[in-house]
Amino acid sequence: MALIAIGGIAALIGAVLNFKSFTFSYLTAFMFFLSLGLGGLILTILHHLFDASWSVPIRRVNEHLACLLPWLGVLFIPILANVLFAGPETTIYEWVKKIDEHQLDAAMAAKGALMTKTGFVVIYLICFGAWTFYSRSLRKYSLEQDKTGSVQCTKAMRVLAASGVFVFAVTLTLGAIMWMKSLQHEWFSTMYGVYYFAASAWTTMATVYAITWLLARQGPLKEVMREKTYYFMGSLMFAFTVFYAYVTFFQYFIIWNANVPEETFFYVMRERGAWFGVSMVVIFGHFFVPFLGMLRIDLKLRPGYMIPMICWIWLMHYVDMSFQVMPVGYPDGPHWSWVDLGCLAFIGGVLATLFLKSLNSHPKFPQKDPRFSEAMDMYIQPYTLASESAKPSRGGKH
Repeated sequence: MALIAIGGIAALIGAVLNFKSFTFSYLTAFMFFLSLGLGGLILTILHHLFDASWSVPIRRVNEHLACLLPWLGVLFIPILANVLFAGPETTIYEWVKKIDEHQLDAAMAAKGALMTKTGFVVIYLICFGAWTFYSRSLRKYSLEQDKTGSVQCTKAMRVLAASGVFVFAVTLTLGAIMWMKSLQHEWFSTMYGVYYFAASAWTTMATVYAITWLLARQGPLKEVMREKTYYFMGSLMFAFTVFYAYVTFFQYFIIWNANVPEETFFYVMRERGAWFGVSMVVIFGHFFVPFLGMLRIDLKLRPGYMIPMICWIWLMHYVDMSFQVMPVGYPDGPHWSWVDLGCLAFIGGVLATLFLKSLNSHPKFPQKDPRFSEAMDMYIQPYTLASESAKPSRGGKH
C-alpha cells in the first residue's frame, strides 16, 4: 500500500508536469511487469503441454502471476490515453503524430492495417481478452480439481494449453510490436516477439524461484519443494539466458549484415552518446554475468547465492526495457528520474497486492494433481494393480 500511495503520487505529479516524459517512464515500467504476467501464462501452458511433474508445486504461483494480466489491461489505460487523446506534441508514438498531421510515410502505408488508432485499440482488446480468457480458465480448472480431483480438469487444461500456445505466440508478438517496437514504426524485425518472449520467460522464472523459496522458508511450500524443483528452475533460468542472447545477437547480426537503412537506424541510435554504455551493460550484464554465474550445477540449489542473482536479473530486465523504449524520447542518453521509480512503485504495488490476495485466497499448491506423487518422488501403486494383488491366489492365500 505504501508503494501504491508514494508511487502513485510521484507518477501523477510527473504526468501533470510532463505527460510525454511520464508516458515513456510508465511504458517502460508497464512492459517490465507485463513480462511477468505473460511469463506466468506461458509457463502454465508449457506445464500442461509437456505433462510435467516437477513443476506441479510451483504451478499455482504461475497461475496467479498469469491472472494479473486482466489487471494489467486496466493499468494500460495511460498508454491508451497517450495514443487516443494526446496531441502531436505529447504523444510518444511517431506514427500517431503523423496521423494527426496527415503526413503518412511509406512505412505507414505498408503497415496501414495496424498503424491506426483503431488498430491500436483492437489489438489491445484482442490481446488482453485472449490472455484473460486463458489465464482465468486455466486457474478455474486448477482450483476445481483441488475440490473434486477429477481427471476431466486435467484434460480440459491440456486442451486449453494446446490452443493457448498458438494464441499466446500471436498475441504476444502483436502486443510487443504495437506497444514497444512501434515507437519507431519504420523499424522492421521478425524476431521482436521472440525477443520479448525470451526476456519474459527469463525474468518470470527468476521471480517464481524467489517466491517459491520464500513460501518454502515461511512454511506453505516447505513440504512440497524438492531439490530437483530448485535445480530445474535454475536450469530454465540458465537456458533462457542463452536463448535471449541467441535471439538478440542474431537480430543484431542479420540487420548489421544486411545493412538496410530502414533497419540499421534502430541500432545506430542506440550506439550514440551514453546509450552505447547502456548497450554494453545489456551485453555483459544481461548475458555474461548470469551465464557465468549459473554454470555450476550446485549454485542453482543455493538460495543464498540465487536470490542476489535474481535481483540482478530484475535490474538487467528493467535496463533492457529502458534500452528499447527510452532512446526514442532521450536520444542523447538515459534520463532516469524519480518518475521512473514512481511508475515502478505504483504498478508493482498494485500487482503485488492483487497477487498476495489471490495467493492467500486459495491453496498454495495444487492439492489433487495426478502428477503430484511423481513430483514428490513417491510411487503410488495404480488402483487396478492394487485390486489384482488383493485377490486370493489359487492356494487360498493373498
